[in-house]
Amino acid sequence: MITKAKKAEIITRFGKSEKNTGDISVQIALLPEDIEKLKLHFEKNKKDKHSMRGFIAKVNKRKKLLNYLKEKNFASYKETIEALNIRK
Repeated sequence: MITKAKKAEIITRFGKSEKNTGDISVQIALLPEDIEKLKLHFEKNKKDKHSMRGFIAKVNKRKKLLNYLKEKNFASYKETIEALNIRK
């Protein structure tokens, strides 16, 4: 789970203001930390299939949001990918 301070930092960095939590770039930027924590969890707990479902859901949500952003605003898409070091 992401801390409030870290979440606020991400929102101000990727959103236009600190209240702009619905921006696609902000939504995409909030997902990688959860995904990384789940990756570490699965290294220790290989048989945890229930958490794997949530992990796959987060990855798919990020993928859908990235595809949407790519169609709507390609410049913002490239900027977001470079800032988050997401390979795509």
